[in-house]
Amino acid sequence: DVQLVESGGGTVQAGGSLRLSCAASEYTYSVGWFRQAPGKEREGAARILGGNSYHVDGRFTISRDQSRNMVYLQMNSLKPDDSGVYYCTADSGVPRGYDTTSWKYWGQGTQVTVS
Repeated sequence: DVQLVESGGGTVQAGGSLRLSCAASEYTYSVGWFRQAPGKEREGAARILGGNSYHVDGRFTISRDQSRNMVYLQMNSLKPDDSGVYYCTADSGVPRGYDTTSWKYWGQGTQVTVS
């Protein structure tokens, strides 16, 4: 199985920035970032499918260093509603959008708190 380990979470004031990192044990065609606020469903934030990057919110930018099996999420102009646990995900194929049940591999998450 693909192992994913997130890091870079923490506390930040509203309007600030964070850069999350995800260390993957191997390359996969698709990678993504999801987040889950307390009491809410897990929702997609950004994804990469092959050479194409997508984001749900323009304040977030996903990138990867394929040679190092690293995935990043740059988050700018953060708001309190951005708070939650952020999860890195990966799949060897092309998952169905941001369907959480479609992505095969998941990290344990990293906490982001925006005050």
